[in-house]
Amino acid sequence: MNVNGIDMKVEVLVIPVSDIERAKEFYGRLGWRLDRTPPSVVQFTPHGSACSVQFGTDLTSATPGSGKGYLIVSDIEAARTALVAAGIEVSAVFHLGPDGPIEGLDPERRSYFSRATFRDPDGNTWLLQEVTTRLPGRVDPGPTSFTSTTDLASALRRAAAAHGEHEKLTGQEDPDWPNWYAQYMVSEQTGTEPPK
Repeated sequence: MNVNGIDMKVEVLVIPVSDIERAKEFYGRLGWRLDRTPPSVVQFTPHGSACSVQFGTDLTSATPGSGKGYLIVSDIEAARTALVAAGIEVSAVFHLGPDGPIEGLDPERRSYFSRATFRDPDGNTWLLQEVTTRLPGRVDPGPTSFTSTTDLASALRRAAAAHGEHEKLTGQEDPDWPNWYAQYMVSEQTGTEPPK
């Protein structure tokens, strides 16, 4: 059997922390789900994520604070506002320019460009990255899914706005708008060409 045909899904990432109870309180404030685990292992799963994070006694020899992870959000401003309201210190939103980071949202609101960061009490860094349309080939074009009502609602809003532009271009109402929405939302997730 070819290794390319074997499904391998990232299940858990281990983050190095020095104080388990302090880290547990912090990740709880993020609104992440505390999962059942064996003793000496603490596991949290971010809302909408299929991958969890673990910390605990003797799980890693990495230095506390040396971890770094990316968290994908569909609306970076809303995510940042919610984190700040939960008492998390979050950087200002910035975007990638040709010469490095620039303060503020990406002017074109392109996927992957707008970002913000925060750190846990040990200094492990989490980078928030706004992604609404995946790069081609980044996601399996077969199955698509929305992992939360928030992501689905955001996708519906983007589809509605794009469909409004579609109707302006055609100059007529589209009675098959549910099919158009579905094609548009799947194209965003898979990085394929959206409907015209």
